[in-house]
Amino acid sequence: MTSDEPADHRAARIGILDDHALIVDGLASWIDEHAADLSVVIRTTRWLDLVRNPEFPVDVVLMDLQLDESVSIESRIRACRAAGADVVVVTALDDAASRARSLEAGAAAFVSKTLPVADLVSIARRVARGERPSGPTGVGSSVTGAILTTGASAAAAGAADPGTRRDVPAPADAGLSDAERRALVLYAEGLSTAEVARRMSVGYETAKTYLRRARDKYAKVGRPAGRRAELIRRVAEDGMLE
Repeated sequence: MTSDEPADHRAARIGILDDHALIVDGLASWIDEHAADLSVVIRTTRWLDLVRNPEFPVDVVLMDLQLDESVSIESRIRACRAAGADVVVVTALDDAASRARSLEAGAAAFVSKTLPVADLVSIARRVARGERPSGPTGVGSSVTGAILTTGASAAAAGAADPGTRRDVPAPADAGLSDAERRALVLYAEGLSTAEVARRMSVGYETAKTYLRRARDKYAKVGRPAGRRAELIRRVAEDGMLE
């Protein structure tokens, strides 16, 4: 074990979300081969596949900034944070505005894809320990290039996990009212029912009713939401945490 690795023996659980399957599989292979203290338990090219995976939430999500999806980076980061997962945004678009958006939404780090893969993994390890890396992301060979020289075969790198390439149907619309959506967002962000009521300037029973109705509506369209974790998953799927 190197000095950069966590002191405990539990491998930090990692999720990788990037719309390029080659990046996902290559990075996962590198971690499997070179970082025994990290365990990639989710690898996907789709946001919904991440939040619907039974392994979610993980300790750290390595998340591409730009996905061909309607859910914004802010909503994705906030949903992960609400569920208990830290986020490292990994991007080819390394500009000040994108960095500010990501960090303000709660990302633990914003990393350029020009960073060597070993440095990216070191940042993920530090985030898993609860640290918040700061400073420039660094320059050098691209993450893609670093991944492709790790020794994994081209066939292994090019063959995506079957779950990463399938089309994901849009979640069924639960038909929530504006008030129900607002109550859900506040609740998913960690507020108690009483705090939701205060934030919405309504009575406790009214806030409780909003949450109950939302749960019932989700259940009617086949999307369980009886527990807080399930509600957070529904909020994440619907991209509510803008």
